[in-house]
Amino acid sequence: MKTILDSKRGRCLAKVSVFLTTVALIIVMVGCDAPSAGVQIRDWRDLDAVRNNLDGQFLLMNDLDSTTAGYTELASPTANGGKGWRPIGIWPDPFTGSFDGQGFEIRDLFIDREGEDNVGLFSFVETGAVIVGVALIDADVTGELYVGGLAGHNHDGSLSNCHSTGSVTGHTHVGGLVGESGGTVTSSYSTASVSGSYEVGGLIGQNHGTVSKSYSTGRVTGDEYVGGLVGWNHEGTVSNSYSSGRVDGVSLVGGLVGHNRGSVSNCYSTGNATGYEYVGGMVGRNYQGAVSNSFWDTATSGQATSAGGTGKNTTGMKDIATFSGAGWNVIAVALNQTDPAYIWNIVGGVTYPLLSWQP
Repeated sequence: MKTILDSKRGRCLAKVSVFLTTVALIIVMVGCDAPSAGVQIRDWRDLDAVRNNLDGQFLLMNDLDSTTAGYTELASPTANGGKGWRPIGIWPDPFTGSFDGQGFEIRDLFIDREGEDNVGLFSFVETGAVIVGVALIDADVTGELYVGGLAGHNHDGSLSNCHSTGSVTGHTHVGGLVGESGGTVTSSYSTASVSGSYEVGGLIGQNHGTVSKSYSTGRVTGDEYVGGLVGWNHEGTVSNSYSSGRVDGVSLVGGLVGHNRGSVSNCYSTGNATGYEYVGGMVGRNYQGAVSNSFWDTATSGQATSAGGTGKNTTGMKDIATFSGAGWNVIAVALNQTDPAYIWNIVGGVTYPLLSWQP
């Protein structure tokens, strides 16, 4: 009798143990997918599914490229009838959630949507959206209005620690990172080559938001409102930022900003700027805007004048006294060293100022 009872008791304990283990696994699984942790993105199909939960929270868990599952049918030159990637958050259903790239790379993104507006990895980013740590590498993006590598239109979202490389082409409001931005862009950069007709910028085509601690190095080509960093700063704020790429346009062309009707402070530019009307080493035209404590290299830009800023030769642009004397938060460091306690670092006589967060 005791043996039978012990046997039954053992079976009961085993069942209880299995039940508790199952419950624990369920709790762990639920915890992994809980909104506080974010939905995990591991391939192109997961990324595509973001459009089904536009106010959700997402975490990129690894690099995505042309060898990752889902690329051929979703993000390649043959996807969607040759149009490539379909941008996330197409108006009137914008992206309002959070996306943390965690520094992983999204490579080989292809978009060819000529004639379409709000084109980029994300289409329309709205109030409340937060995008951080996204590295968009070797993207090939084409659209019409509001075209950017990361986002076509950042209406009022927050973008930080993001960057883009590759090429971006459009007609109006075209930027290496964002086509038009009324939100916040900080600690971000673009090395993409950018081309368009109007309001074309290495980082942002038109800015009426806030840009800080950011830079661009890619070549920018357009007709009017063409800038190394921002094409048209329309009542926006640009601070502690720089550009070094070549800028070619026709009218309203600047090494940093093509046309300024906002605020530019503690910025510099070094890229060659060419055009025919309203061309400046730093700012092409300044209309009811303000440019303060900012500089451009008169030698490398090929421009002795600018609608804003102070021109310096290359030696002066590599002298810490130029910037500390203007109140910049800058410190001299040794080559290959950084001091993150300051916004800017400079190796005196060797480099232009660099943002301390740069690798």
